[in-house]
Amino acid sequence: MKRTSFGATVAAAIVAIAAQGALAADFSGKTIEYTIPFSESGGSAKWANFFAPLLSDALPGNPTVVVRYRPGAGSTEGANWFQGQQDEGDGLTIFGDSGSTKFPYLLGDPRVRYEYQDWQPVLASATGGVVYLPPDLAEKFDGDMDDLGDEVYLYGSQGATTLDLVPLLAFRMLGLDVDPVFGVEGRGDGRLMFERGEANIDYQTSSAYLANVQPLVDDGLAVPIFSWGALDDAGNIVRDPTFPDMPSFKEVCEATAACETEGVAWDAIKAFIIAGFANQKTIFLPSSASQDVVDTYTEALRSIVTAEGFMDTAAEVLGVYPQLVAGGAIEATNQATAISPEAKKYVLDWLMEDYGISMN
Repeated sequence: MKRTSFGATVAAAIVAIAAQGALAADFSGKTIEYTIPFSESGGSAKWANFFAPLLSDALPGNPTVVVRYRPGAGSTEGANWFQGQQDEGDGLTIFGDSGSTKFPYLLGDPRVRYEYQDWQPVLASATGGVVYLPPDLAEKFDGDMDDLGDEVYLYGSQGATTLDLVPLLAFRMLGLDVDPVFGVEGRGDGRLMFERGEANIDYQTSSAYLANVQPLVDDGLAVPIFSWGALDDAGNIVRDPTFPDMPSFKEVCEATAACETEGVAWDAIKAFIIAGFANQKTIFLPSSASQDVVDTYTEALRSIVTAEGFMDTAAEVLGVYPQLVAGGAIEATNQATAISPEAKKYVLDWLMEDYGISMN
């Protein structure tokens, strides 16, 4: 469905809701700053720029919604900035996080000066991710990583406590010798390293993969080998619905001699897959936002995600994943910002052992 017709559908839905008196806030003539703590080249930018014009159509008064980028310190810099905006309750300041923001929080990273319990979630977005290799290495992949264990890999990373925790731990579990090059500002920068031949293994979230890596695959410059997978209703990791023909990490782990899908290592990586992907991105309002403002955003977002044609449009950009509002967004955020003591200890011990990183 074309952007104009889909926007018209959303606008019609929001007018109907407003006529019923459900929306109290009016953003006529206003500009909303939608901040994400990453560079403009990664999956979070794709996600934010997808929802920004839809919010402009759906919110009363059709405000201008501008995406702002505040990268730095594995996204904690931008999150700390948003924590300082908690008195901006007029609805003109919103924030979009990622698993890279949740992970330092879960691990007790000393850079974290933000508190998720202070923020008000209004949309929770699941996503996925795909690991890919250059064609020469991918030729050795036959469903397991056994023939790839002798290679030396370079991987552009934002940091071991960012969303890159999942691939770094996964690579370790698979028995791969991966040397991370820390310091890239976003996953898009890691992809550029791969394109320049400076890295020979990479992963991208689904939205960035669909937009930026699929063309490399089509040109024979990259080969996908597995996705992180998705959760079924029973909490099991299954194939990603966006990439149903691609094996999940669990399948590859089961097939690889060095990897196990039970025990503390598996419990740990599953916990972070949930935090990093099952509720990977969330839109927040500050704590001081009134219930009227929260309700206005909630109903606007509900009109977006339930509008005719949304799923088809979203699938082309974000992949086929749930978009939760209201209580669903709150529950998803609660689950994604909690971790068992055992899983946390395992990951903290691994970070110290492999990277000399201490959260103390």
